[in-house]
Amino acid sequence: MLILNSSNDFLMEVAKACDHCLKPWRHSVIDSSTLSTFESSDGTIDLILKVECRCEKGQRYPEKDLEVEIYKSGLDLSITLSWLSSPDRPILWHGRHSIWMDPRNGKRSKTPDGGLSLEALARRLRSIFIDEQ
Repeated sequence: MLILNSSNDFLMEVAKACDHCLKPWRHSVIDSSTLSTFESSDGTIDLILKVECRCEKGQRYPEKDLEVEIYKSGLDLSITLSWLSSPDRPILWHGRHSIWMDPRNGKRSKTPDGGLSLEALARRLRSIFIDEQ
């Protein structure tokens, strides 16, 4: 697991991952967890992050903002990604692989437009938070 010196370190790492996977957009990350836990003594990770999107000139594009949840599920790490402004768009769940789900019923759905970039982001985020041995 990546050991970071402060919460700002992992927020910057998440923003860099978003910038890399979701080009040409620029991103900032806000920890919106009510009980933010990052690497507690029992190994728990439980984060809710808001990813804000901007163009290269700095203009905000809130329709592209994401919510990222990173949490332990059993012994594994799970990540969910969803669009904040589009609650009807599919949600990405990523554990050892990616699954797109319909937010209304939780059933599998097809990969939406732009979904492959989000899958790449989920893989990159997972690599930040766990050590693939």
